[in-house]
Amino acid sequence: MLKKNKLALFGLIILVLFCVLAALAPVIAPYDPGEIMESEIQGPSLKHLFGTDDLGRDVLSRVIYGGRISLSVAAVAVLVALSIGIMIGAISGYYGGLIDEIIMRFTDIMLSFPTIFLILVIQSVLTPNIYNVMIVIGATSWMGIARLVRGEFLTLKEREFVEAARAIGCSNLRIIFRHILPNSMAPIIVAATLGMAGAILTESALSFLGLGVQPPTPSWGNMLMDSQTYLLDAPWMAIIPGLFIVLAVLSLYFVGEALREALNPKEW
Repeated sequence: MLKKNKLALFGLIILVLFCVLAALAPVIAPYDPGEIMESEIQGPSLKHLFGTDDLGRDVLSRVIYGGRISLSVAAVAVLVALSIGIMIGAISGYYGGLIDEIIMRFTDIMLSFPTIFLILVIQSVLTPNIYNVMIVIGATSWMGIARLVRGEFLTLKEREFVEAARAIGCSNLRIIFRHILPNSMAPIIVAATLGMAGAILTESALSFLGLGVQPPTPSWGNMLMDSQTYLLDAPWMAIIPGLFIVLAVLSLYFVGEALREALNPKEW
């Protein structure tokens, strides 16, 4: 698959690189991300490859540690969204009838709210911190997964292997989690990959607005926020974290598209 899809291979390499940087940040980062190294803004140099920010902190170190935060937020948020979406979609699709109607109408109501504004309202009420950001993004991103899982369950619950499981006396929970759900994982995996890209963008937007990860903890979003005043004098403060966001999101989209093609029998 990867040999044929060069974009997916590129995306996978970038993602692996970012994950290694995030995991080994204390070893790889040349300086402490919160340490004030210079008395004024310094441009890119041998001492500071990506320059320094307005407080004299090393941008390379901060972008490496910021990747750890941004990727962690995205991963946990997607896990939260998957947990809620799979549970709701499985119940709705398997039981059908009135239960399906109630759950789907509630899902439609949630979809009718602009997600970013819903997140902003919730974050303005809660104390902005990394844990709230993870939960809020996940708790407002499950609807698409729920509808996807529901559609899979509506199709699969009438298959012969499900009828056979019912015939031998398997419980509903066993049928849902041991028979139907494993056969629904292909589109869920693709949705999770694309969901991580969306979560990175949402976290960056929240941090840029001051309602996400709070300083001095670095994230790509709040690094962009810090760069607003210095776009002309120190453009690297915005270009570097912005480039990392673009690369991470594009890589996830490339890998997600490759997975969609690989896991879809119609593409074979």
